This record gives sequence, structure tokens and C-alpha cells, in this order.
Amino acid sequence: MITCTNLCKNYKHGGGTKRVLNNVNFTVERGDRLALLGRNGAGKTTLIKLIGGVEMPTSGKVHRRMTVSWPLGFAGGFQGSLTGYDNARFIARIYGHDYKEMRDFIEDFTELGRQLRMPVKTYSSGMRARLAFGLSLAIEFDCYLIDEIILVGDQNFQRKCHHELFEKRSDRTMILASHSNDAVRQYCNKALLLSNGHAELQNDVEQALAVYSQF
Repeated sequence: MITCTNLCKNYKHGGGTKRVLNNVNFTVERGDRLALLGRNGAGKTTLIKLIGGVEMPTSGKVHRRMTVSWPLGFAGGFQGSLTGYDNARFIARIYGHDYKEMRDFIEDFTELGRQLRMPVKTYSSGMRARLAFGLSLAIEFDCYLIDEIILVGDQNFQRKCHHELFEKRSDRTMILASHSNDAVRQYCNKALLLSNGHAELQNDVEQALAVYSQF
């Protein structure tokens, strides 16, 4: 279970402060597949980062009673001067995971080939996203955080994403930020509507999409 209580997030904006999330409250149960719906700038990616611990809230709390991935496709935690292999070795050590097993998986999944021997700072944004996504799936989490960036790319990579995440891990909890109504219908059983800093949980995905279409 993941519970967000009175969650607020402010950012400095120009000479003042912009509140992106304002007293957001909701609970994600084990096995839920929650869509985050909102216009650009509504706070979807910010909320995913708060749940994943990438950023801290201005106030409020996130209670995690299950293991949570970092946002899939998020490469902000990489050490740019290290190679893809070295970053994988570091993450394997942190999580107590077998490095050889992780290395074999990311070689097959990312298809980055010799680039895995190069410093991550030389990677394109797409390559960094592939590596981050591959490393996330190389470790088993109870809940996966998915930003829409991982649902793009060539067809082969999309098939791999779908198989590894939505088929092999069909019993896991997922939180998905997406603008795609088709993806929300296909993958999610609940939705959180984000607008003007506030959030409303909907148990009916079709109803949530109808409201979202009016934003």
C-alpha cells in the first residue's frame, strides 16, 4: 500500500513560488493500476518523483508499505562519468542483486551493445531512458512507476516494454502517467485526476477519462 497524505510541492518560479500539488490525498492498494491524468504541468511527473523518493515534498508525507521502483525511464541518478556497466554494478550492489544476472538482462533488453562500455554522459536521452528502464526491470519491485516516456520508441522496444512490464509483471502495482486514453483503458483500473494542484481519485476509468477530456 502507498498512502499520500496532505502532499504539497512548491517550486521557485520567477520571483515567486508556484504550488504544483496542494494537499493531495489518496491511497494505492496492492495490485492497483493507477493512471495519473492531467494536462501538461498538472503535476503528474512531479507526483511520480515524490512517490519514488526522487524528490521530497514541500509538506505532507508519502507512506510506502511496498517496494517502489524509481520512475522508469528516469536517468537522473546515473553517474555520468561511469559506463553503463559500472552504473549497473553500482545499483546491483545497493540492492543486493547478482551483477552478472543484471548485466545479462540489460545487454539483451537495452540492445545498447558496445555503448554499455561508454560513459553514460555520452548517451542520448533515449539511450539513457533504455538503460534506466532496463535496470528498473532487472530488479523486482512491488510497485512500478511509469512515466509516458517509456511508452515511446521503436516497435521492438515497445514490445519488450509491454512484455516485461505488463505481461510478466501483471500482478504488480503500477502508477502510470499518460496522455494516451488507449493506454489508460488497456492498463489501468483506477485514475487520479490532477488539476490546479488538486487530485481526485476515480474508481471508474471511463468516467475519469470523460472528466479528463473536459480539462
